[in-house]
Amino acid sequence: MNVLAITSHFPLAFTLVYVVGFIAAVVIGSIAWYNSKRPPGWEDKSRPDLIPKVTEEDKP
Repeated sequence: MNVLAITSHFPLAFTLVYVVGFIAAVVIGSIAWYNSKRPPGWEDKSRPDLIPKVTEEDKP
């Protein structure tokens, strides 16, 4: 019974991976959203200084 109580906790490493992954997804998604075409109502909004401008390279 004691072994079950010890192993029932979710490992800290898995929790950290999920938290770091979620934060990375939010940051990458925010950069992509701010560099995409704005949805209706957001056309005149300016890009925050924190978000880098991503330019499309010339395609052959």
